[in-house]
Amino acid sequence: MRKPMPNDATLLSIGQAVPPHQLKQSDAAAAARRIFAHRYAAFERMAPVFETSGIRTRYTVKPLDWYFSDLDWPERNAAYLAGAQELFVAAASRALAAAGCEARDVDTIVTISSTGIATPSLEARVAGRMGFRPDVERVPVFGLGCAGGVSGLAIASRLARARPGSTVLLVAIEICTAAFRMDQLTSANMVATALFGDGAAACVVRTGETGPNARGLARIEGAGEHMWPDSLDIMGWKVDPTGLGVIFDRAIPPFAEEHVGAAVDGILARIGVERASVDRFTCHPGGAKVITALESTLRLDQGALDHERAVLEEYGNMSAPTVLFVLDRLAKQQRLPQRTVLTALGPGFTCSCLSLAQAA
Repeated sequence: MRKPMPNDATLLSIGQAVPPHQLKQSDAAAAARRIFAHRYAAFERMAPVFETSGIRTRYTVKPLDWYFSDLDWPERNAAYLAGAQELFVAAASRALAAAGCEARDVDTIVTISSTGIATPSLEARVAGRMGFRPDVERVPVFGLGCAGGVSGLAIASRLARARPGSTVLLVAIEICTAAFRMDQLTSANMVATALFGDGAAACVVRTGETGPNARGLARIEGAGEHMWPDSLDIMGWKVDPTGLGVIFDRAIPPFAEEHVGAAVDGILARIGVERASVDRFTCHPGGAKVITALESTLRLDQGALDHERAVLEEYGNMSAPTVLFVLDRLAKQQRLPQRTVLTALGPGFTCSCLSLAQAA
């Protein structure tokens, strides 16, 4: 294990939040049948995805009936803005409290979100409620999708290291259900309807936490990404007057099983982490089949990603914040192992990794 250095970034805390409306998967399946069965010839073939997704409940910013309306882009984005601001305040406040910080202590805010448009960005919209200083620096990031939780934490750690002693707040927020589409009669839309929920996670990162009195959950050792060429069609958004529509043009689980293991090994080698030294991989749970594919490609025992399955079952796929929910669950149930590697897959098509070591 590499010796801690004074300019190492430390993950001090994690906070999470979900919106008020809990959606049972059985109710989502019944609603999908009412909406699509009489219009979509392949519905019966696709319907089992609601049972095989590994999801029991999800959380949404609006009650179920709202999604049955003929919604246009302004209505969808209004729901995104309202829901995302509430989740930002809740998750950020919990992370700051857990770190023993206040909003005025924050020097830089990294906001990760890809499910709506906010200009001014979300952290500016909630600055007064939170109590951020007027000179706080803002780094809003769009387009990372499900990889945003890992890539966002990497960005936050680099910013903290660039200014030793500064406090960086990362907030990853996704309102995935704003992109639910009744008009899209496609297999990709059926999968999205069965998988996605809303949520937010926040992290506080700071440098200088070393020595016998060091605080925090873990040191951030390094991070990296791998982007595959000619893979833009695997995952992303398409935009039309109704709003955002999901792109899943290739089967992600077999792609992950074939390619992700080698990509992770390459990233770890570049950041100086030996593959054999990793005690726990903590992965974004994109779906039940994705988790199984990750266990295979990472050469893990089947069932090893137990916290991933538990988070998926309770919250669904919330995109960027989901992996941070998994990390928070792992940290609360036991002390993080000597070395934990976060992984997530996102549009690009990209694998993002970050290595964490015990704080002290």
